[in-house]
Amino acid sequence: MLDTLFFLLERLFSLAHIYVSLPRLVHVEREHVSCTRRDDVSWSRFARGDLLEVPRTLFTHFGIYLGDGRVAHLIPDALPLVTSEPRRLQRMVTNTRLLLGVLSKRASVRVDSVEDFAYGAHVLLNRADTYRAALSGEESGLRAERLIGPVSYSLLWNNCEHFVTHCRYGHADSLQTEQFCSWLKSAIRDSRTLMASVVVGALLPVSWGASLCTLVPALLLPFTLWMSS
Repeated sequence: MLDTLFFLLERLFSLAHIYVSLPRLVHVEREHVSCTRRDDVSWSRFARGDLLEVPRTLFTHFGIYLGDGRVAHLIPDALPLVTSEPRRLQRMVTNTRLLLGVLSKRASVRVDSVEDFAYGAHVLLNRADTYRAALSGEESGLRAERLIGPVSYSLLWNNCEHFVTHCRYGHADSLQTEQFCSWLKSAIRDSRTLMASVVVGALLPVSWGASLCTLVPALLLPFTLWMSS
């Protein structure tokens, strides 16, 4: 069943041009050094315990550099629900596996090459070091290695950024989560959101008929937003 779902989602992503095979070209930035495009990137500039960031379309992915071109990163992955075969699990996590991992809240801390981790995008290095005190590179690397394997996952409360900040700074937090919660708070406090909920609440009984199933959410939604604003 899950194998069929994997297959259908792969086809869907292909049609929507979401799953794109990007060229293995990586941009590297250290502090204020300008990025350069190179076919053969030397990973000697990375030190063990460095925090690597890869900006994606909707989010930023994070990892901890372990040395020898290897990166430990926490990534959602639903494939362990289907198989325990090491060869399949060690393959690069596709968008399908990642999406299903988010939905099923299954993830793991795994080790991939820098190329696979970057997935053709820019690699940003230790950007938070300017305002946060970092642990030693060896301690950061050891913390990452201790967590390799299956882990609990939450899109907001235990994601890849929580993993790397725990490893490098000793405290797990996520700026992306804070920004989302700040946006959500401002959206809830916006009077237009309240008015929209009132309109939706009024339309529910009209469209679906007056019943307990329509009246409860029709009243509860605007009331909740009003009390939260």
